[in-house]
Amino acid sequence: MTAHPWLRRFRPRPAARFRLVCLPHAGGGANAYRSWVSALPHTVDLVCVQYPGREDRFGEEPVDDMATVVDAVSRELAPLLDRPYVVFGHSMGSAVAYELARALRDGGQPEPERLIASGRRAPADAPPGRVHLADDDALVEELLRLGGTDREVLAEPALREVVLSYVRNDYRLIERYRPFPGPPLTCPVSVFLGEDDPEVDARLARRWSDTTTAGVDVRVFPGDHFYLAPRRKQVVSALVNRIDPSLAHGSGAWPSTP
Repeated sequence: MTAHPWLRRFRPRPAARFRLVCLPHAGGGANAYRSWVSALPHTVDLVCVQYPGREDRFGEEPVDDMATVVDAVSRELAPLLDRPYVVFGHSMGSAVAYELARALRDGGQPEPERLIASGRRAPADAPPGRVHLADDDALVEELLRLGGTDREVLAEPALREVVLSYVRNDYRLIERYRPFPGPPLTCPVSVFLGEDDPEVDARLARRWSDTTTAGVDVRVFPGDHFYLAPRRKQVVSALVNRIDPSLAHGSGAWPSTP
């Protein structure tokens, strides 16, 4: 077992000026962000959260409680907050990112320079759900509705059973979550989303203004709930621009990538 089971750094950059902490969606793992390493400038160190029960933590029991996840990640992440950092989360990961940023602050760490929430309504606006209580066929229909999961995987009985086990766990976590008490953030918040996302639109995205005393901006990309994969280059560019505009305008060494 690694000394840092909750964090993955696919290509550590100890001399980087910024750290980018990324949290996956329900059913996702750290590998969702692996391809971002080559797209980021060398001045940004990518740190990805790995939930248990999937990928290289497949043999571990999944965790279905937001407070437990936030506490574990904040303890492992704290030693890496020796420089400015930004937190990015997609879908369920947006809610985890928000609570993580507040937990770090409440534990004496600096807030992130910015929170970037992707593909999700503001925490107080997300309606309670019952998908985690549904049968397997209904859970499959939900995954197909949102996209992002191969039909071939869900059609193979053994793989389907494995995937649904941790997906159901994550739905149980996020559908039972309610915002923790405490003051809002003081850092800026950006919200990214796909224009055809069935879960959130630009109007709802602006409601993230309730999570911070600073400003909120909204960026809409072509695509659906999982717009990130086909729009990786544009997403990373927009993200880097919000980390430090000078990086996005060429003053940072940004290697060319496919």
